[in-house]
Amino acid sequence: MSLVYLAVTVLAAFGVAFTSVFDVLRGDDVRAHMSEYGLPHRILGPLAVIKAAGALGLLAGLFLPPLGLIAAVCLVVYFLLAEATIVRAGRFGDLGYPLPYLVLSAGSLALYPFA
Repeated sequence: MSLVYLAVTVLAAFGVAFTSVFDVLRGDDVRAHMSEYGLPHRILGPLAVIKAAGALGLLAGLFLPPLGLIAAVCLVVYFLLAEATIVRAGRFGDLGYPLPYLVLSAGSLALYPFA
C-alpha cells in the first residue's frame, strides 16, 4: 500500500465523515439547499448515513482492501449524482460544494492498490 493512497484515502474518509456530521448538525441549512434542488427533506438522514458508511468503508478498506474499493466506488457514484442533481436544478454556483469530496473519493479509487 502506497503512502499516497493511504493519505488520500484517510483524507477522503475524514472529509466525507465531516460532511455527514455537518448534514446532521446544520440540518436547516442543508434542507434549504435540498429544497432548491427539488429534493424532499426526509432523505437527509439516509444520505448522511450513506456518507458515514462510505467514510467508514474507506477506513476499513485499509485493512480489508475489497471493502475500500467498494466504498470508493459508491462514494464516487454518490458525489457524481450529487453534482448531477445540482446541474438538474440549474444551481451551477453550487457545483463546487461536493466537488472536493468527489475528487478525494475518485483519488482513493484511482490509487487503490490492485496488486
